[in-house]
Amino acid sequence: MEIIAAAQAAEGEWTWAQTAALIVPCIAIAGAVLTYVLNQRAARKERRAKTFAEALTAVEEYLEMPYRIRRRPESSAAVRQQLTDEVSGLLARMAFHQAWLQIEASSVAGPYAALVATARAEAGAQTSLAWQQPPITTDTGMNLGAAYPRDRSNEARATCLEVMRRHL
Repeated sequence: MEIIAAAQAAEGEWTWAQTAALIVPCIAIAGAVLTYVLNQRAARKERRAKTFAEALTAVEEYLEMPYRIRRRPESSAAVRQQLTDEVSGLLARMAFHQAWLQIEASSVAGPYAALVATARAEAGAQTSLAWQQPPITTDTGMNLGAAYPRDRSNEARATCLEVMRRHL
């Protein structure tokens, strides 16, 4: 019987051992490719989530500027320059994120642009008022007592977040 099997193998018939020798590397390669694809997908999702978070952070920092201006340590030219530079930097960051989202996640770009416009309208007016008030000079004054209204910005942020979640 062994002689017959050896003769058949010698004549070129396909054996189970040859089949296994072919299938095992194919399965290993398919597994490696699948792992690579899934890792790349997870990395892309993580990069998008980080980009979205950074975009939202820029808006949040802009919305906080009226508080920073009210709590400025003194009314000197250097302090005014530093705060206005920060505002300019935040506006540039928000513009950068708007452009980036138009390129990378066009479905998110519109809601983000609406959030930025709303934040600029609300915080912009509040910032102007904050500059007209004297700097706070006491520890108890640091607690302003009442928050600046952000209802429209919060609503636009919630809408933007929902679109971002769907995009992920």
